[in-house]
Amino acid sequence: MLFRRILFLAAPRRAPASIYSQYRSLQIQKNPYRRTNDSHNDQDQRQRQYQYQQIPLWQTRRFWYTTGVAGTGGAIYYQVHLEDSPTGRRRFINVTSDDEQQAGSQAYLSIISQYRNQLEPRGTPTDLYVRRIAQRIIKATGMQGDWEIHVIRSPEKNAFVLPGGKIFVFSGILSVAANEDGLATVLSHEIAHQYARHSAEKLSQASLLQFVYLVASLFVDPSVLQIGQAMSGLLLELPNSRQCEQEADQLGLYFMASACYDPREAVGLWERMKTAESVSPPQFLNTHPSTDSRIESIKKWIPQAETKREAANCPNPEVTRSFFARALN
Repeated sequence: MLFRRILFLAAPRRAPASIYSQYRSLQIQKNPYRRTNDSHNDQDQRQRQYQYQQIPLWQTRRFWYTTGVAGTGGAIYYQVHLEDSPTGRRRFINVTSDDEQQAGSQAYLSIISQYRNQLEPRGTPTDLYVRRIAQRIIKATGMQGDWEIHVIRSPEKNAFVLPGGKIFVFSGILSVAANEDGLATVLSHEIAHQYARHSAEKLSQASLLQFVYLVASLFVDPSVLQIGQAMSGLLLELPNSRQCEQEADQLGLYFMASACYDPREAVGLWERMKTAESVSPPQFLNTHPSTDSRIESIKKWIPQAETKREAANCPNPEVTRSFFARALN
């Protein structure tokens, strides 16, 4: 009996739970590199994070969630800013009239500085001639604002308009216009660009393109943003789209008819342009559709243009012949 009691007292006993946990923590502090269940868990978590980092971005859920939200927001933004052009064409415009005016003012100062030594002085016969025709067409459109009309003494056969109603006519195109009705065709085309806000349409397309490249740079490659900025700048420098040019032809024909000019003379102008194109392509044609196609379109619009001319109570076209023809007679 005494022997059993001695064995019981001498046998090792299991320490209480609290003492055992203190012992384990002490052992871990002594040997931090000892592998435990906790270290196993940390190691597995780090390995999973490493594997997650190696997955391509486009294969992650975060990419598709972000893309979905951005795409939905972009589609809604695009739909909200859709509007009808004067001819009923749907288009995207997110540029305000103030932004358009500001862009036009900056370009206007640049053009004035570039051609300051070639500008036709105010009050000369050529200046008065061009301004009179332009103002007559502007009045027929019903547009308001401070319009600026300048003649640039240059053999270049060209004319263009800047946002905000800044019209520039190169004197070289006057010989191709040949008469008031011919010049009215050119000026009404440029005024129609301003009326339809084609410059705002182009600015909106550039901003939309830049946004697409910005999103691509965030998810694909940051260098894509530089490409987008270059493409946006190129878009602004390129001529208007074929749809805008065709729209300006149609509206311009109606405007010149409402201003009591003969819309049939528009066909003669483009035929003379075609002849000049065979010798030396005018700059005006480099930024416009083919001459043959626009002549065919103008012929289709002439009946409606003549209706507008009659509605404006205009006199017989023979009464409004050009002063060139009157001078020859």
